[in-house]
This record gives sequence, C-alpha cells and structure tokens, in this order.
Amino acid sequence: MREPRSTPAKWTPAKWTGAGAALSNLMLDFFRLNSLILTAGDRLVAPLGLTSARWQVLGAIVAAERPQPVAWLARNLGANRQNVQRIVNDLADDDLLAFEANPHHRRAQLVVLTDKGRRAFEAAMRLQVPWVNGLSDGLAVKDIEAVGRVVAALRQKLESEQD
Repeated sequence: MREPRSTPAKWTPAKWTGAGAALSNLMLDFFRLNSLILTAGDRLVAPLGLTSARWQVLGAIVAAERPQPVAWLARNLGANRQNVQRIVNDLADDDLLAFEANPHHRRAQLVVLTDKGRRAFEAAMRLQVPWVNGLSDGLAVKDIEAVGRVVAALRQKLESEQD
C-alpha cells in the first residue's frame, strides 16, 4: 500500500485546507479505485456473459423493493438514465430482464428480472463472495466502516447540492 500524499498534485490553483487537501487526494484515489474495481468486476463475471455495468444494473433490480422504471433505477445507481436504458435494453435482448406494464405511467415500463437474469445475478454473487472476502483480508472492519461513513456523508452533501 502506498503512502498517502500530503498535498494534492503540484499544480495548486488555491490554498486547500487540511481537510480539503486530504479530500482531494482521496478523490483521486477513488477515481483510480473505481477503474480498478470495474476492470476486476469485468474479469470476474466475464465467464457469465456479464460486465460490471450489467451486473450493477441486475443488482439494482434485485435490491429494489418492487419493480421500477429505468429512470428510478438510474437514480438509485447515481447513473445517467440513457446509459442505464441502453444496458437494460441489452439485458432484455439477452432474456435477463423483461418489461411489465406500469399502472402509474403508460410509457415508463417496469423492469423485472427473468429467471435467467436471477440465475445470472446469483452466479455473479457466488463469484463475488470469495473475491471480496480475499480483497478485504487484512483490513479492519472498523476502518472499512469508517470509510463507508465518510463516503455516505460526502454523497449526501453532493446529492443535496443537486436539489
């Protein structure tokens, strides 16, 4: 594990506070981590005919309390609706998803997993469990939870700015 930087990149347009510099460094690490996670996820589920993006959409559908339209799934994922729509269409073409009539909106159909989609998601999760357990080896649960709290607080601040 590399040592954290004490200051952000050499170019400094303004003076960061201590917390601002630390957060800027953390964000850069998050960008790198996100790329690595997506690449690892793609490799993990490729034998199932999935990608990280497809797996993520399947997971959002599984996590929802009831069938939802694409716009709601995109909102829950913090993703662009058009990108989620494209992935949903691809998953439907592969018979992993289906559409149902939405009693509240004629044009915004509800997205549901097919049996094949549920089996694909469950297979992906069977691969994910040993992978994530190995990845977490040597990390303290309290440290992981602390990072989770910081991420949740930052997400909440950014979401409230969008309102």
